[in-house]
Amino acid sequence: MQLQLRSPSIQLSPLPIQRPLLAIGHGSRDRQGREAFMEFVAAYEALDPSRPVIPCFLELTEPTILEGVARCVEQGYTEVSALPILLFAARHNKFDVTNALDAARREYPQVKYHYGRHFGITPSILDLWRDRLAAVDSSEYPRAETVLLFVGRGSSDPDANGDVAKLARMVWEGSGYQTVETCFIGITHPRLAEGFRRARLYQPKRIIVLPYFLFTGVLVKKIADITAQQQEAFPDISHVCLSEMGSNEHLMHLMRDREIETQLGQVQMNCELCKFRLAAVDSDNATGGHHHHHGHHHHHHGDNGHHHHHEPVDPYAEPEAYHERIWQVP
Repeated sequence: MQLQLRSPSIQLSPLPIQRPLLAIGHGSRDRQGREAFMEFVAAYEALDPSRPVIPCFLELTEPTILEGVARCVEQGYTEVSALPILLFAARHNKFDVTNALDAARREYPQVKYHYGRHFGITPSILDLWRDRLAAVDSSEYPRAETVLLFVGRGSSDPDANGDVAKLARMVWEGSGYQTVETCFIGITHPRLAEGFRRARLYQPKRIIVLPYFLFTGVLVKKIADITAQQQEAFPDISHVCLSEMGSNEHLMHLMRDREIETQLGQVQMNCELCKFRLAAVDSDNATGGHHHHHGHHHHHHGDNGHHHHHEPVDPYAEPEAYHERIWQVP
């Protein structure tokens, strides 16, 4: 990953409170992916070193969220802003990060936690992708004969998958491209191979693949590899795979917006179509209750301290199975 920052030119809004920020990444087994996140957090802190910005990860690598909180405690802080560096509000944001923060509360009950909002759909992200697309414009391949293939990670949360489709439409709207197709690299459908098949139906001269990821990693590299394979298989169509977002001025300003929201208690989430909330409402109605709580604080059960290692199985490999399972709460 190449750092795309000119730090002296970035002017961030002042922070209302000098409270440490716990920057929570998803985590990756890919060394470059982990380093990209760490560099992003370090660059953000360097723009305003008035409070510590502490990187940590939800899974797959270290430091963990609990270890990040421990660093705040060691420095004498009793309040922490926790910001999920995640694109959409899916299970990780609604379920797993909150579980980890619950564990931190039990370990450090003297600490008060202020949980922030995921990145979501913002004008700055739209501007970022418009800039990226403008950089690959070519007179040889007019936009009117180019299909955008917008590739999301894929989630078991229909609300998050819907946001991917919404963002893809907003990037395409008014752009002049022939059309946009939305697909996913895992979990949900349509998958990437189906996305390419649909894109070819328009008989374009060019397909631009837009991997909607913050940082590099196993899945981003997989998208690039599959795009290269498609280029070999269909040489008459130009295939261009854009890079992931990486560190850039757009995301630095978005980070500051989310941090200030967290400090001022202005965090708002769209919970109306969250399947965790809907399950809680159904359960409450079944028992005749009237208190509807969003299921954002859940706990894992049943591991009994045993660790079993099996080959990963994709529970959504077949579309029919996917549609049967998607609204179920894990």
